[in-house]
Amino acid sequence: MEKKVLVIAILSLFAIYTCNAQNDSSRSKNEKKNSKSMTAAPLKFSTFKDTVSYLIGTDLAKNFKNNQLDIDINYLKAGYENVLNNVDTIFTEQEFQAAMQKLQKIAMEKSEAKRLEEAKLNKEAGQKFLEANKNNPGVYQTQSGLQYKVIKMGEGPKPTNTDKVKVHYEGKLINGKVFDSSYERGEPIEFELNQVIPGWAEGLTLMPVGSIFELYIPSDLAYGDRPIGEIPAGSTLIFKVELLEIVK
Repeated sequence: MEKKVLVIAILSLFAIYTCNAQNDSSRSKNEKKNSKSMTAAPLKFSTFKDTVSYLIGTDLAKNFKNNQLDIDINYLKAGYENVLNNVDTIFTEQEFQAAMQKLQKIAMEKSEAKRLEEAKLNKEAGQKFLEANKNNPGVYQTQSGLQYKVIKMGEGPKPTNTDKVKVHYEGKLINGKVFDSSYERGEPIEFELNQVIPGWAEGLTLMPVGSIFELYIPSDLAYGDRPIGEIPAGSTLIFKVELLEIVK
């Protein structure tokens, strides 16, 4: 918690430094220009300090925006200048910590609400996709809700839930965006079936070695409501999986 507060505090100081740098280079007769007109005015980056100040400002703004934090830039600047000018701060350290804890709580609540809403929408889209997909030629559905299509049926043995396997794969979202591919890396992966998402474990036990299947995995057999890397919360996933061997 203290580290997160420290990061916010440091970035805030740099952000105000950005404001001062920009104001010094582009003050106009009307200091009450709105943000739109200020953005339209071209900035001149003469030094590295100018550049890094601007970039830190944009990074801080993105952080606030992504976390839906309502910050008043005027009070942010006032706090910075008080410290810079050795003016006694208005609030005690205890009050500061309490306010930062409340801010963190608000940010977490907003983030959680956003995640749940995103998961809800993605699950609805995934269910709609699966309902249509199960009627496509060659697509089968198991009792768990896993869907699969045989691209190539191998002739080797099928792995069990405790086996270790070597596979090539490509994973994508239902919109077609590829989020991971061992083919692109040029190297297959090995793993035990009891260490992967349920949709993978079930799908691979249906595949004889040498097979290539396309798996359509509902979110509850994948990562559920958790966002993972480039995979949004509640996503239905599509995997092309090639079972190369059962590793002994």
